[in-house]
Amino acid sequence: MGHPFPIREIARQAGLSEATVDRVLNGRGGVRESTAQEVRRAIADLDRQRTQVRLVGRTFMVDIVMQAPERFTTAIRAALEAELPSLHPAVLRSRFHFRETGPVGELVRILDRITRRGSQGVILKAPDVPEVTAAVGRVEAAGIPVVTLVTDLPASARRAYVGIDDRAAGATAAYLMGQWLGERPGNILTSLSSGFFRNEEEREMGFRSAMRARHPERTLVEIAEGQGLDATQYDLVRAALERDPDIRAVYSIGGGNIATLKAFDDLGRDCAVFVAHDLDHDNTRLLRAHRLSAVLHHDLRQDVREACHTVMRAHGALPPAGPSLPSAIQVVTPYNMPPQATAV
Repeated sequence: MGHPFPIREIARQAGLSEATVDRVLNGRGGVRESTAQEVRRAIADLDRQRTQVRLVGRTFMVDIVMQAPERFTTAIRAALEAELPSLHPAVLRSRFHFRETGPVGELVRILDRITRRGSQGVILKAPDVPEVTAAVGRVEAAGIPVVTLVTDLPASARRAYVGIDDRAAGATAAYLMGQWLGERPGNILTSLSSGFFRNEEEREMGFRSAMRARHPERTLVEIAEGQGLDATQYDLVRAALERDPDIRAVYSIGGGNIATLKAFDDLGRDCAVFVAHDLDHDNTRLLRAHRLSAVLHHDLRQDVREACHTVMRAHGALPPAGPSLPSAIQVVTPYNMPPQATAV
């Protein structure tokens, strides 16, 4: 396994012992395939990050822990690595712990493992459940600052939250939905990936409150627990459409939009208005094809940069600053897509 990195550096990136890394690199056996994959991922991460930073100055090793669909974690990884040069003269190195779904216990084990082995910070996207809140408390008690990204854990000991005002985003979606549906009849499907993510819960509350105030005649039909994954999302949407022939619009809070539109298509149903979140690869293609009416987006690079700065402030590497303001909510249509999206 060719590479230009010292074993100590690979071990630190992978969160493994130097002896384990040495066994993997030299093919000595006695190592699980999953461990060998962790070593390979660590080398790939080091190689990718090496092209964007000089390994000089003060170094911060930060763990990125996220439960989210692959399309979102890919966007987060790209945003972080694009921001690395802006952090000079400090150097930020990152270990990624991504999963699409799974039991909460797995997230807790990841956080506890980080607590034991050490880190300069954790950037976290996780469900707002007591087990995760308790694990965040243990991470912070070990002197490791935790920053929640795009979805908050307000009852936890986390250092800061970085992201949009989700209630305002939900209300914005309701405003657009009401304007674009106009006097046309029809019910609205609201789709959450999970009721345990605080950001989705806040968006749904903002949407429901604004619709009740401005358009009380509209019926909202909710589906949840599709995890933003196409396979599960399709079945949930199709079942909802078969139960309710009056659904004519969608507010997608949690993703899985390709599957949602396929369910409409397969039943020969029209979706008059479709408002979604996040300008990931899927939504970029759907918006360009005019399958989405609008995407509520925020600058992930700015969010990631602020999260990194928060970690650095916790270690005294930057001067103190006041609380972070919510990220700006951008309403993106097929006609005002940002340059980086049109290049996808």
